[in-house]
Amino acid sequence: MTESALPRLKTERLWLKLLEPADAPLMTRFRLDNKLHLTKWEPTRPPEFYTDAFWYMQLKIAIREFRNRTNLCLVILDEMESRVVGVCNYTNIVRGTFQSCHLGYALDFEHEGHGLMFEALQASNRYVFEAFSLHRIMANYMPRNKRSGDLLSRLGFIVEGEARSFLKIDGQWEDHILTSLINPREHP
Repeated sequence: MTESALPRLKTERLWLKLLEPADAPLMTRFRLDNKLHLTKWEPTRPPEFYTDAFWYMQLKIAIREFRNRTNLCLVILDEMESRVVGVCNYTNIVRGTFQSCHLGYALDFEHEGHGLMFEALQASNRYVFEAFSLHRIMANYMPRNKRSGDLLSRLGFIVEGEARSFLKIDGQWEDHILTSLINPREHP
């Protein structure tokens, strides 16, 4: 894969890739379908967040940021590649002595409980470690989000602590559990 080629990962039941701007309606549909479900786990979103125009621009930005090696915003698609079932975003990629990034993810409410996010993150974590040569992936979750904590634990993330009033979620400052996964090739 050349450095500028867009990633396209296949798992047993899913595709993970960067969407093209023309695919903005797929993202808009995912966000509209999951608006109520995701509100309690995400920042307050402006009305334009739920429009094709917004996602057209975001997808253009995502491709540019991938090519600049600063972020990787993967969309999780069903096997037919006709519906977005989730997202996994590797952001704030820092080089130098840090060689790390943050991971955020969301899954369609109709697809929870079937191991799809586990499947997607296994593939995308491996890709990020290899393609970006990162040492560490960090993921944070709210203490009340047991499902997210269990997922990260199954993936090998280790709890490193708790940050008080860490992120403003749905209009409220929320504590978060801090976790990380070290590149297994560097730390077997």
